[in-house]
Amino acid sequence: MKKLVVASTGKSAGKTCLIVGIASALGGTCGYIKPIGDRLLYRKKRLWDHDAALFAALWKLDNKPEDITIGFEHAKLRYMYDRSGTKEKIGEMVAAAGNRDYLFIEAGGSLSFGASVHLDPISLAKYAEAELLLIVGGDEDSVLDEIHFYKNYIDDEGARMAGVIINKVQDLEDFQHTFGEELASTGIPILGVIPQQPELRALPVKYLVERLFARVVAGELGLDRVVENLFLGAMSVSSAIGHPLFEKPNKLIITSGDRSDMILAALETASSCIVLTNNLLPPGNILSKASEARIPVLLVPWDTYTTVQKIGQVEPLLTTDDKAKIELLTDLAKAHVKLDVLKK
Repeated sequence: MKKLVVASTGKSAGKTCLIVGIASALGGTCGYIKPIGDRLLYRKKRLWDHDAALFAALWKLDNKPEDITIGFEHAKLRYMYDRSGTKEKIGEMVAAAGNRDYLFIEAGGSLSFGASVHLDPISLAKYAEAELLLIVGGDEDSVLDEIHFYKNYIDDEGARMAGVIINKVQDLEDFQHTFGEELASTGIPILGVIPQQPELRALPVKYLVERLFARVVAGELGLDRVVENLFLGAMSVSSAIGHPLFEKPNKLIITSGDRSDMILAALETASSCIVLTNNLLPPGNILSKASEARIPVLLVPWDTYTTVQKIGQVEPLLTTDDKAKIELLTDLAKAHVKLDVLKK
């Protein structure tokens, strides 16, 4: 069984999405472990990690989601296990994953995350006798800094490196032309450079409803729409109509329920969703128009500023329903990742 500890140099580098794409592209049977949960869900009177639940369902694992993760809080983990106990527990989880072709062990949001409870990526790789696959994302200069720094750190710690995948690159051709030689000189295998994909940032409206605890007051049949752009409808309608963002497709518009003019304008353009603030509802005929157009109208209790902040904090997590995203991730892995190296 090929074992890979998938780590990143910072949050939102794309570890989970890349695991989905790479596993699908590799083929074969796959197992999944995420020792420290960081995306808490409460389901069926149990605490689950979102990613653990995703892979348990996606790959039809024998493991229950709660058994894929050791825990969530550092304080409890520190109380439950010392280093030898942690190593033993990881060994048990690896064995419980079964005899599969690949086992992906997802580490935390940085190479230091989990160190105080003996669950940092380097320790995980040693416990599981696995190779370390490092995901790096960000602007070009920070990517180079991180690769140089972590190469020295990982070498000093004696971990086995599978290689590095550079994710979310804005201009793929320019990046490879500018930094290709310098990356090769680091001595670390660069297993892939993956371009930024705006589609992966899209938020399904029904996912947004769940995350905001919003009330759907119209357009329930449009909850499968996706949001790719955001427009704040605090200006006059004449100003909004001339604004470039207002013309963008798949947009979410935030406005107040007493702005009937803005809501009607939103219904006549390529809007995916309208979020009404301050618990203010528009007249019933406007809600009927939204339902006819299958454009969801969500009601939230906060003011406009707070609503914008809360929507900005919603992370577009992958779900089993995201068939198009999963297919895109598979295609990206096939096109940009050296899968033959990972198979060895």
